[in-house]
Amino acid sequence: MSKEEFPIEKDLPQEDQEKQAKSAEADKAGVKDDKKVKDDKDKKVKDDKEEAAKPADVELDQLKAEVAALTQKNKDLEDKYLRSQAEIQNAQRRYSKERANLVKYESQRLGKDILSSVDNLERALQVKADDEASRQLKKGIEMTLEGLVRALKDNGIEEIKADGEKFDPTLHQAVQSVPAENDDQKGHVVQVLQKGYVYKDRVLRPAMVVVAQ
Repeated sequence: MSKEEFPIEKDLPQEDQEKQAKSAEADKAGVKDDKKVKDDKDKKVKDDKEEAAKPADVELDQLKAEVAALTQKNKDLEDKYLRSQAEIQNAQRRYSKERANLVKYESQRLGKDILSSVDNLERALQVKADDEASRQLKKGIEMTLEGLVRALKDNGIEEIKADGEKFDPTLHQAVQSVPAENDDQKGHVVQVLQKGYVYKDRVLRPAMVVVAQ
């Protein structure tokens, strides 16, 4: 097709040239408007995403805080549980120890009450027997005392050695002191005023003694 069939802009009439220019400007404006719309749309999408992300971040922070609080609570509960277990074990050990002591020292009170009877029988034997009746009575007292001492020994109660022994404040109770006859006698028991007794590994009654100084 020849140039005559497609006239260029300078060959068009003035009015057509103006229409063509306006059409070109309108096309340019339309392109700009389309771009602006697209930019605005993209911006809105971005803003929407940011707005949507904000609640998610807040929720994530809340979840993290809840997890931290639950972790601490679990730690506190575990600590309380361990403490409770330790207290229960300690209580069980104390109970077992007390029970063992009750079993071990079950005869302590009875033995302590009998000691006064033993003292009375020993004092009775110190009385001089002048006739046959007195001697027979003394013999009966001796047999009774021997039976009591044997019963005490069978139950773990034994006499504390004191006469001539070195004074021991855990076993002896000094109620009097006298001058020592020699250096070897110093700090030793020279007389027993009342016998002492031990019950297994306990002092049931300390011996009342006189100590040489």
